[in-house]
This record gives sequence, C-alpha cells and structure tokens, in this order.
Amino acid sequence: MFSIGKLATATGCKITTIRYYEKIGLLPPAQRSAGNQRLYSQANLQQLKFIRHARQLGFSLPAIRQLIHLSQGPNKDSHQAGLIARQQLQATRSRIERLQSLAQELEQMLISCKQGHNQPCQVIYTLADHQLCQH
Repeated sequence: MFSIGKLATATGCKITTIRYYEKIGLLPPAQRSAGNQRLYSQANLQQLKFIRHARQLGFSLPAIRQLIHLSQGPNKDSHQAGLIARQQLQATRSRIERLQSLAQELEQMLISCKQGHNQPCQVIYTLADHQLCQH
C-alpha cells in the first residue's frame, strides 16, 4: 500500500492532482487507514501511471475516462480506443499546424524589426493591429 505522498513520488504526480483525479472519479476512492490516511494499491499506482501518460500525450480527461472504462471492460474495445487515439492524433496535428503558423508570423515580425534600427518597431505595430498579421 502507498500513502498519497509515496504515490505522488512514484508517479511524478502532485498530491493535489491525485486528490483531484480521485474527486472526479478517474481514480477510485482511496482506502483509509485507521488514522484516516489515504492508502493506495498497486492497481491504483498503475492506473495513475496510465492517466499521467495519457495526459502527457495530450488526451483530455473525458477521453481518459473513456479509455479507462474501455480498459476495464470484459472485451477491451480496441476499435473504440483506436477512434479516441485517432481523434487525439488529429487534434495534435492541428495544434502543430497552428504553432508552425505562429512561428512563421513571429519570424516575419522579427525580419521586419531587423530592417532598420531607427524605424518604428514592427513587432509592436503587428501585435497592436491583428490585420497586419499574415494569418
């Protein structure tokens, strides 16, 4: 059995986050010691590692809830889990495209800024007027 502190150390998860996951039902309610201290099992540790890894991959809490439900079902519906993962991949690719567009915009602002030290700063003007942006 793990105390909440040991569980946090073992997973790299903050204690407040563990409590939150328990509160919203991603982790089952912890057992309690005679002194009312939370106690977690090896299964709780594995589930928290699952949640943490899914969060690192960008999955939302509702998607993680679905994946946990699928993983605990008798048939472990891999088709549904695959759909959830495909949606996450699509969202990740979309974020990458937006970030690449933002990087290009920042590069353009910096190029404009380098063109003359005595001229007004294009970074300030571009940030002040969104119509000057390329996207």
